[in-house]
Amino acid sequence: MSSPITLPTLRLMSEYVDTQVLVKLRSGVKLKGVLKTYDQHLNLVLGDAEEISEASIRRLGLTLVRGDSVVVITPAA
Repeated sequence: MSSPITLPTLRLMSEYVDTQVLVKLRSGVKLKGVLKTYDQHLNLVLGDAEEISEASIRRLGLTLVRGDSVVVITPAA
């Protein structure tokens, strides 16, 4: 079971709300979308999300991402 994320991390995450982010998951999947909200467990809601692979891009729309599967969150270029 994952532990809650620390306060400094949550403050940093607040800067990404309503901006496009790139999220890498444990499975290797990469998602790009607008960060709508998050919680202390790093569960994310992405708007206009897309799953990005080397071969294609798959549109997902509004997507919930479980925090325990998140490896990296970064602003999208």
